[in-house]
Amino acid sequence: MKNPKFFALIIGTEILNRRRVDSHFDFVSKELAKYGNTLFGSFVITDEPKLIISTIKYIASIEDSVIFSFGGIGSTPDDYTRQCVADAFGEKLETHQECQELIKIRMVEDNKISNYALEMAQLPPNSELLVKEYIGGIPAFHLQKRFFFMPGFPHMSHPIIEDIQKEFFSKQIKNYRYTFTASCKESLFIETMRNMPKKVDVSSLPTNTSNGWQTTISVVSRDPKLALESFELYIDILKKDNIEYFIDEV
Repeated sequence: MKNPKFFALIIGTEILNRRRVDSHFDFVSKELAKYGNTLFGSFVITDEPKLIISTIKYIASIEDSVIFSFGGIGSTPDDYTRQCVADAFGEKLETHQECQELIKIRMVEDNKISNYALEMAQLPPNSELLVKEYIGGIPAFHLQKRFFFMPGFPHMSHPIIEDIQKEFFSKQIKNYRYTFTASCKESLFIETMRNMPKKVDVSSLPTNTSNGWQTTISVVSRDPKLALESFELYIDILKKDNIEYFIDEV
């Protein structure tokens, strides 16, 4: 996968009704940045099977998409994700033998026998475990090295995200970014922004301050020559119109 598009799928009614505060978005964003990647999209959705299935289907339909999904893979009545993943890919759950054995070992160690815990070994066909140890009572798994499903608890899932990055997406990608802030309105740059090359991303942040309008433009590309050339187009506009600006440190 040359240019993976990363998505965070955060499943949990308790986040939407504010019983818990989400920490996955911030963590995933920072973790991806270590390798020069960014999130392509993020979804926070309730524990509703039809919504979970349709969201997984939608993300999976996008070329080169990668899902980091959090929540719903345990054994409580509102843990629908395992079944929803199977439904989204048109499959039926089946017993994952390695996962079942890990669960049994943990159950013996804890002196507990629970058929509910064994339900967590019911996974979509061709699932692979993300960790070889039965950590925290909730096994995580992935499909096709693209779709990763983890517990909703940050202390369990965030170390797994770090491992996923190292194992599957460890190629360092460098982005070349140039940023300036100018004493003018954003409209001055719209025509130039519309004509940017496809391999260049531009963000604009206009602010109406007590001293008048200011606009911050940031140009980024994985092509260093293209990034600089595109940035200089904006600087030429500022110089031509004698507009004050300063270039931000990157």
